[in-house]
Amino acid sequence: MKPQVFRKLVSVDEAKRIFAQNFMSKPVGKEFAPLSEAYNRVLATNMVSPLDIPPFNRSTVDGYAVKATDTFGAEEDHSVALKLIGRVNVGETPRIKVKKGTAAEIVTGAPIPEDADAVVMVEHTVRKAQTILVHQSVSLSENVMKAGSDIHEGETVLKKGCVLSPYEIGVLAAIGLAKVEVYRRPRVVIFSTGAEVVEPGKLLEGGKIFDINAHALSAAVAECGGEPINMGIVQDQSDQMKTALKKALSTADVVITSGGVSVGPTDIIPKVLDTLGKPGVIIYGIAIRPGKPTTIAIIGNKPVFSLPGHPASSLLIFHLFVRPVLASMAGKKEAPLTVKAVSSERLFPTRGRRTYITVTLKREKSGRIAASSVPTGLSGAITTLAKADGFLVIHENQQFIDKGQIVDVELFKPSVHYSLMR
Repeated sequence: MKPQVFRKLVSVDEAKRIFAQNFMSKPVGKEFAPLSEAYNRVLATNMVSPLDIPPFNRSTVDGYAVKATDTFGAEEDHSVALKLIGRVNVGETPRIKVKKGTAAEIVTGAPIPEDADAVVMVEHTVRKAQTILVHQSVSLSENVMKAGSDIHEGETVLKKGCVLSPYEIGVLAAIGLAKVEVYRRPRVVIFSTGAEVVEPGKLLEGGKIFDINAHALSAAVAECGGEPINMGIVQDQSDQMKTALKKALSTADVVITSGGVSVGPTDIIPKVLDTLGKPGVIIYGIAIRPGKPTTIAIIGNKPVFSLPGHPASSLLIFHLFVRPVLASMAGKKEAPLTVKAVSSERLFPTRGRRTYITVTLKREKSGRIAASSVPTGLSGAITTLAKADGFLVIHENQQFIDKGQIVDVELFKPSVHYSLMR
């Protein structure tokens, strides 16, 4: 097979513009999910409460439901005596009425009985048979959580586009929902290519390496709201590659491949993609480091991202180009999380290419945040990203970033920002 050559590389900005011209990133649909499966899903509609929460006045302490006016004047050395008329437990409707001069024993969370308007804490009382001696007065509504004080009937409790964390799911449970309308997660088929890769868990023979990319990319897809479908490893043969891509496109909203996009005789993915439908390959090589061989196609209005085989390059390109698309298709509105830092060294770009340098961050005693580059070694080293907190960018028209220069660092994880701000 005749070796392929790269077409003219496009800039990062041009690559994004071309992609946007050919594919509109938007939610892929809606569906109802059980509340037990709604974590990290994106709400597809505003949620309005059908009832007050709590739905009744309830006690916030263990004690005695009373009329507040009956306790006026009660002090440590001057108690007020009230007649005990019964008890109210959680989960029951009170059948007693608190009249003047009476009190009803009540536990935390139980409904306030009729005509009671406050609760005296048990610590401020002494019980003698059927008489309650109150040693501290209470004001109107003291130790009472009013109906609707947390959520009002008709109140919008969560808005469309909200990502459901445990807290939001708790709110949905509070208003009685068993399922919720969310955006459908985009289905993303992922597979690796290459005769050298082997599925983890199998025997590693000479000259072989374990398949990192399919598993790392599957986790990255899930993290940004997609549904990963790992097809494993596909060999660098045209017929097998064509069959695999057809199958992937028939079942997925997006396809991600890794490897097979450079200029070697086994790098066949771009050629195969161009046989599967229009417009085919729209980007074949980007003026970027790392990740120059990145190839992007649109087949039947479905994007195919063919990423470099080197794990660090593959994951960085995913972060820059694929993640924003998948997040939008999942209904998420993500914005890059950045921090200001000071470069700990002079850094140089690759000539003619936008260069992304992975860095670690450390807050110094002076309070400033220092950014130090992660030694990359060879581009296949997955530990490059495992050690990094984020990356900084040297643009095509920059000669270098000087030591001590203030830079913007885009973070890989929100937890990094939290740790730096502590």
